[in-house]
Amino acid sequence: MTSITTLTDDDLLENIQRIDGIVLNDGPSFMVVDCDSALSDLIDILVALPTEPPSIYVDLEGINLSRQGTISILQLYVLPKDYTYLIDVHQLQHRAFSTTGKQSEKCLKDILEAKDVPKVFFDVRNDSDALFHHFQINLSGVDDIQLMELATRTFQRKFVNGLQRCIENDAVMTVAEKYTWNAAKEKGKKLFAPERGGRYEVFNDRPLAKDIIQYCVQDVQFLPRLWSRYKGRMSAPWATKVQVATEERIASSRSVDYNGHGKHKALAPKGWYTPPSSSYRRTRRWEETWDDY
Repeated sequence: MTSITTLTDDDLLENIQRIDGIVLNDGPSFMVVDCDSALSDLIDILVALPTEPPSIYVDLEGINLSRQGTISILQLYVLPKDYTYLIDVHQLQHRAFSTTGKQSEKCLKDILEAKDVPKVFFDVRNDSDALFHHFQINLSGVDDIQLMELATRTFQRKFVNGLQRCIENDAVMTVAEKYTWNAAKEKGKKLFAPERGGRYEVFNDRPLAKDIIQYCVQDVQFLPRLWSRYKGRMSAPWATKVQVATEERIASSRSVDYNGHGKHKALAPKGWYTPPSSSYRRTRRWEETWDDY
């Protein structure tokens, strides 16, 4: 009788890697920045980076990430170094943004506010809301990948896509990368998503759980691929529209009546969507969803 061997996740990933013909590292290259000295070293790295293409890609995690909630972690992926820095905002608080470099007088707040230092976000709105109201940071020099994707479409522009859909559709991945990315997302969600039995407060547990670290690192490392793909497709007029809409998003996020939750966030900027003609609607039916909101 033939015995059946149950493969572990690691066994399955190793088999996938053989199929792809690649060898992945044991895990993404990252560092948790949770002390002033390490943060000063990071600032000295950031101020010396090239700006074309953008070197800095940003994401945030927190509990109800907004003015009503908190920021737990700020993820910085530095493209020239292929390295991710997880800044522990929960532990450092204001020092995360005011600590200067050892060789530079600049701090992270200066870098985030510098118009001539490009920073790439995906849907900057709630990140800006939280950064402004908790730490008085006025973001500038931002590229919003969500708007870039919308601008490059050849089909309807009524609704924006979420990050997961953009990665699935446009971040070209090997089979192994896709498996690793999906596995990291699922493990992370089980820890923080209430509907999966998790709790959002896990982002404030210290030390950070390994699966939370992997979750934080994964998405931000795909942002350069998305930026490059959409940038190459975008016409000059649409690039201008994206810049204007990004600045409007940031300004709106600082307003008194900003609402960072709800289906309205899935709508394209005003003026970006032109309804199809009645004859066109008869020949094609659009499937519009709000899965990411």
